[in-house]
Amino acid sequence: MEEKLVPKRQYTEEFKTEAARLAESVGQHEAARRLGVPVATLGNWVRRYRKGVQPAQAEVATAPKRPVSELEAENSRLRKELASAKLDIEILRKATVGSTGHCNRLSNLSAGVRKPNVFRGR
Repeated sequence: MEEKLVPKRQYTEEFKTEAARLAESVGQHEAARRLGVPVATLGNWVRRYRKGVQPAQAEVATAPKRPVSELEAENSRLRKELASAKLDIEILRKATVGSTGHCNRLSNLSAGVRKPNVFRGR
């Protein structure tokens, strides 16, 4: 079964605080439904609100930040690696087509059954 991935969203500190207050008054599930925020996320905000810790302070303490230059270097390296892999795939695809005379596609290879060519023209 395919899971739906929710894109990572960034919320302002003010929004988090107001969402925690709303959850205190109407309940976490109802507040999460109204705001369109996962219940677990809202629960984290409420917990921090009750402790008196600002969400930004808690995130800084838990997630070490890497320098931007290091991230850019890794991003560049990964882009080069991806380009190289795509080139390898294209070369192999062309070599396969050239040696067999036809393109191997999943539909041609599925279950080893070859479908007969049937004229369905006008």
